[in-house]
Order: sequence, then C-alpha cells, then structure tokens
Amino acid sequence: MSVIRTDEWLLEYYEDPIALCEKMTKLFTDASAEELYDYFIRHGMYRPLKKKRKQLEDKVWEVVQQDEAFLQKEWEGPYIPIYIFPSDERNKWIQKQLGGKSGLAFKDKLFLFISPENTEDEIKAIFTHEYNHVCRLNRFDKSEEKYTLLDTIILEGIAENAVRERLGEELTASWASFYSDKKIEKMWSDYIVPKQQLLRQDYEYGAILFGYRNYPKMLGYCAGYYVVKSYMERHSLSSKSLLAVDTSDIASDL
Repeated sequence: MSVIRTDEWLLEYYEDPIALCEKMTKLFTDASAEELYDYFIRHGMYRPLKKKRKQLEDKVWEVVQQDEAFLQKEWEGPYIPIYIFPSDERNKWIQKQLGGKSGLAFKDKLFLFISPENTEDEIKAIFTHEYNHVCRLNRFDKSEEKYTLLDTIILEGIAENAVRERLGEELTASWASFYSDKKIEKMWSDYIVPKQQLLRQDYEYGAILFGYRNYPKMLGYCAGYYVVKSYMERHSLSSKSLLAVDTSDIASDL
C-alpha cells in the first residue's frame, strides 16, 4: 500500500512527534528525527495541542489511496510512499492562506498535512497538486537541489493548473486569484526575470517564491499559475502534457 497508515502511528505517537519522525529518518540522508520535525513544522505539520482536538477521519487515508490509484494511471506516475499527518492548527498562515492544508513532494515520497476541517474535495486538491510535483520531478534527470527559482515557479504553476483542470477553479488555492493579469505581468518582468536563476540556498529564492520581505504575497506561486495557464490556453494543452515540457519553453512564451 502506497498510502502509509500513519493514523496508526498517531494513535501512539501524537504527543511525541519526535518519536513519530524517528520512523521516517530512513527516508532522508543524514537527518535526525529532530531535524525532520523542524523541517516538517516549517511546511505545515502539526504541533501537539494539550486540549482535546478533533482527529483526522479514516476517510482521509481512503480518499488519498483512491486518488493515488487514479492519478498514477492518469499521469503514468510513480508508485511512492505517501505520509499523512494533521496540519498545524496554530499556524495562521497555513490555516488562512492555504486553507489548512499543505504538502511536501519529492521524487520518491510525498507528505500531506491536512486539517480535520478539510472537505474531501479539498483533500483531493492538495493531493493533486503535490502528486503532480512528483510526476514532473520524475520526468527530468535534474536533481531537486539544482532547480532554479524559475523551475520551481513553473513547477508550482503546472501543479495548481492540474487542480483547476481536474476539480474546477473554485478548488484552486486562494492565492491563484490574488492579482490581475496585468499586475502579474509587471511583477514577472520586475521581480522574477532578473532573479530567475537563483537556487534554493539563495535567500531571495524563498522570499520571491512566497512573497517575504518587500515582495508581493505569494509572488512566485501566483506568477507560475498565470504563466502556465496562459501557456495551456494558447497551445490547447492539458496539464498532463506539460509534465515533460521544459521550463524555458513555458516561461519564454509569456
């Protein structure tokens, strides 16, 4: 089974997430359980609450399992382990800007952080987005460490357009409609084009992608969604057909 029954782990380790993360250290090179948990927290994983909380329902694992089987066939994607945990209820940015859900995708594994309040369609939306990442990452030999800012912006744009194509615009992330087309085109030329070759170790990579410091909120994500959507419409392409299209081909078409 590709969807790991982390609900069983949570029954035993919910109040000790470090012990829970210890079970996943084998998935990463030279990472301790403490380092993993710190990394996961920064991407939306829960922090234990003292008060009684609503648990994730079993249907979360069932929905993802069914969706994984569907999208693996639909996109000819890889068979990878999928780990599901509650999202951080105290992280206002995750709860407000991302609708209580987030994820982490790699070539060979995927993590989802879900709120008990998320609907079945919202769970499908975040899984569609993250599994699309996995499929695109596996289409290229390029290591994830060498992905430029532009590569990541286009990666995010393809994933959210896959959500739009499959589930409808109403299930896309709120950031998809933050700015007008004209505003995004200006932000693209002003902020992204001059910095497009930055790598993830560069501070401005994350600042531009997420809209930190003086950059517009969720800049990279919004721009990626717009650029990819425009490319799809001009060339009458599906999100599946974009999985193997080079970043430069999509970005240069703006």
